[in-house]
Amino acid sequence: MRYQHWVCAVRDRWGIDVKLVRLDGEYDLNFLAEGTDDQDYILKIMRADCETSLVDMQVRAFEHIMERAPDLPCPRVIRSVTSKPFEIIVDEDGCDRLCWILEKLPGRCYAEMAPKTDALINEVGKVLGGSALALADFSHEGLHRNFKWNLKCAGWVSDELSCIHDLKKRAILDKICQDYAELEAELAELPSQAIHNDANDYNIMVTGRLSEPRRISGLIDLGDMCAAPRVCDLTIAAAYVVLDHPKPEAALAALVAGYHEVYPLSPSEVDLVWPLLQMRLAVSVVNSTLTAIDNPDDPYVTVTQAPAWRFLEGNKINGGLLRARMRAACAMPVVEGGDRVLAWLNKERGNFAPLMGEALDDAPMGSLSVEQTTWPQNPFDLPPCEAAKVGEEYENTGRIWLGYYYEPRLIYTAPDFRKGPWKASDRRTVHIAVDAFAPTGTPLFAPFRGKVFLAEYRAGELDYGGVVILSHETPEGDLFHTLYGHLDPEFLDHLKPGDMIEKGAEFCRLGAPAVNGGWAPHVHFQLALTTEGMEADWPGVGDPNEMYFWSAVCPNPAALLNLSDEKTRYQLVDKTSVLIDRRTHFGGNLSLTYNDPVMLLRGWKHHLFDEWGRPYLDAYNNVPHVGHAHPRIEAVASDQLKRMNSNTRYLHPAQTAFAKKVLSKLPEPFDVCFFVNSGTEANELAMRIARAHTGAKGIVTPDHGYHGITTGAISISAYKFNKPGGAGQADWVELVEVADDYRGSFGRDDPDRARKFANLVDSAIERLKTKGHGLSGFIAETFPSVGGQIIPPKGYLAAVYEKIRAHGGVCIADEVQTGLGRLGEYYFGFEHQGALPDIVVLGKPIGNGHPLGVLATTRAIADSFDDGIEFFSTFGGSTLSCRIGKEVLDIVDDEGLQENARRMGKRLLIGLKKLEQKHPNVGDVRGMGLFLGIELINRGGSEATEVCAYVKNRMRDSRILIGSEGPKDNILKIRPPLTINADDVDMILSVLESVLSELN
Repeated sequence: MRYQHWVCAVRDRWGIDVKLVRLDGEYDLNFLAEGTDDQDYILKIMRADCETSLVDMQVRAFEHIMERAPDLPCPRVIRSVTSKPFEIIVDEDGCDRLCWILEKLPGRCYAEMAPKTDALINEVGKVLGGSALALADFSHEGLHRNFKWNLKCAGWVSDELSCIHDLKKRAILDKICQDYAELEAELAELPSQAIHNDANDYNIMVTGRLSEPRRISGLIDLGDMCAAPRVCDLTIAAAYVVLDHPKPEAALAALVAGYHEVYPLSPSEVDLVWPLLQMRLAVSVVNSTLTAIDNPDDPYVTVTQAPAWRFLEGNKINGGLLRARMRAACAMPVVEGGDRVLAWLNKERGNFAPLMGEALDDAPMGSLSVEQTTWPQNPFDLPPCEAAKVGEEYENTGRIWLGYYYEPRLIYTAPDFRKGPWKASDRRTVHIAVDAFAPTGTPLFAPFRGKVFLAEYRAGELDYGGVVILSHETPEGDLFHTLYGHLDPEFLDHLKPGDMIEKGAEFCRLGAPAVNGGWAPHVHFQLALTTEGMEADWPGVGDPNEMYFWSAVCPNPAALLNLSDEKTRYQLVDKTSVLIDRRTHFGGNLSLTYNDPVMLLRGWKHHLFDEWGRPYLDAYNNVPHVGHAHPRIEAVASDQLKRMNSNTRYLHPAQTAFAKKVLSKLPEPFDVCFFVNSGTEANELAMRIARAHTGAKGIVTPDHGYHGITTGAISISAYKFNKPGGAGQADWVELVEVADDYRGSFGRDDPDRARKFANLVDSAIERLKTKGHGLSGFIAETFPSVGGQIIPPKGYLAAVYEKIRAHGGVCIADEVQTGLGRLGEYYFGFEHQGALPDIVVLGKPIGNGHPLGVLATTRAIADSFDDGIEFFSTFGGSTLSCRIGKEVLDIVDDEGLQENARRMGKRLLIGLKKLEQKHPNVGDVRGMGLFLGIELINRGGSEATEVCAYVKNRMRDSRILIGSEGPKDNILKIRPPLTINADDVDMILSVLESVLSELN
């Protein structure tokens, strides 16, 4: 047995039988000791020259933490059979070695975990703060170490910068060292205590897999602990948290807030985090460079520098804004005196000069929110003609009306508001000012005495136009600032920076759209407690995810308007309340998608927007076939509702026009349409017609199909009736295996698989006849969707239809999922199969969200159903529905959406196939056009249901909506509106690649 010497030592000294597995270690021997008692341990065998005090300090520190904070995830020291915290054991070479054992904690190291969410990082901060708090009263002689990893002693780096030969890199480090030198005295004044000193991403353990919550399960390795200011401990963890993190500022805020919650920091300590973080990275890269000089053949030494250099060279973090952000995350004033300014403003509320020259108490509020308005029509493009009319519905003969603070809006469409490469990336939407709308030329008056900080004209489209910033000082000497945007730039003739403006003095006027950035005349009135990091370039709109920060930097300016905060602050619809109401008033079997449901209030083409204005790429919903909120459909619906909306008992040209349009897409001999209000109703009608035509009742249908929610439709939907609690299979229904050549009985390596799958209907037909039901027909989703986005082998459906007709049955093609050009190469799925059905059913997409279904068939079959009993559907064939349905089909033609489905589907399929080759969890990629499925598998090939749920939810976290299907719910379903473009396809591929990489 390997390591037998140490196995025996552990048994003799600790009384534990173990199997040893070697672990990495820089200087010492470390082993995973797998115990026979189902408890695992970590055996640490120190280097021969290790000082006893180093080990003694660590074991006592761990025991001190356990005593002070037993709930912290720190390992327990396993004392020997003689109750010693460590033992001295002679190794195979006769050298004394200090040995000790720790409890092994569960989980994987933080470095190997993905994603590294803000919630997880916040918990890192809490655990680190908890450990520092527990160690606050720990003392040991070994703590006072003057060594390279003690940030109090980091000045040594300045003398070694010559080892960095790249001059640009050296300049970065030189600046960091200069900043450190300026704060070194302040750092020395802070009280020191015992700190971990090396909370790197390999010394933090995390539990949780797939959709399980991630929790910090261990803070390990006290080998570098020392006495230093506690902020050094926090900073070291921060230096690792930011590396390769896509949003390092948010990560830092989460970490610092977590630490502060457990072990409160002072504002001055928070301000030290950023410069000390950079200095820690400087220590790291300089140390590794020096080590590489001594070990030139060890590539690992320099490889470890790469993430640090990527951060140091690539980050664009503004230190001033970051300090304010971290303070805000800790609920501190974002700037010294900020709390006093707010208190003074509140005290003086009612005493400020009226900004608009009149009291605003009775001025009405007008909402421009995502929830309340449809400005703009296209949330990605606000043209000048719309911008100049924004809010016109609130205009009342020139009376002043106000726009809300803290209101999410979609009118900010310029690329500058987007915070990533995709349309569905984070974007700034939340208004952090109060607007006052009034006629062009309305004068503005200074609410309080101030000095002109900025007076300029910004000519860009949808910019501020004329803008003035004033600096103010409270009686206590605290500064704050106000901004006035969308002004007439005529003030440039008499205002310049440094000018004083007295309280109540007129200093500018509202500009017309031609000079105010193109907007309806109004003033954007904003308060800021600090301009550090912003200077004159204030964002007037914040990211919804960062409102804890921006609302602290730019709080509600209502006090300066002599108004209450409640009047001017927008009250966002509360998703939690909506969810509670839904559960209260709706049935429990009404499902919600995603672990964290989305509340969607607006849409445009293939994007949706939640209550905060966050965009989501809709890669799932096939119902808005030609895109959400299509202007032509809106216009047709509005026009018809102004006229009338009736039914098929009365003549109307829209009915026959729609029928002709539908039939123009179908081959001969289709020449009759029935209009209903859903695909369910159409399938129900298809069964009635088939029975009327054949005089039989029995139906053959593929397993795991879905055809609707009525009693009859559910009876032929194995996806529903075979679920736990389902009604079970009706006697008159026979199921056949889905023609799935990936997981089915006949694989893609079988050239005769189409015929073999089709032959399965023979026995089904015979069973129906034996039971006396006969055969009325065969119904199938042409390409099974809920069955897993299956593309049957070519020729399968034609062979099935031939068998069905030979026994007198009717062939029904449910084209709800696949019809109307979605497949790209084909308008209908049956065309791919070389098959001609007797009945075609169309549903959801043909109304683009309007309730509409169509059944098309032949005259002969329709006549069989004409038994003297009237067929009538109250809403099927309404004039409104017919106009909308035809408009949808016209748009598909006019906008080339079938061709777009072909091109974008091909682009997506090629990219997905590449992911299939790269990621072992992708078992199969299949589909056609914009009807695509990705089958996810476990090792061994079984259906990866948990993996699929994880991927679907992580895609949602990254603002992409996709679904999942299949008997084991392990198949990702992608079927976006046909408007999707190349950038959006690339976003799907990029994000899916990232999420699949997390599984590794």
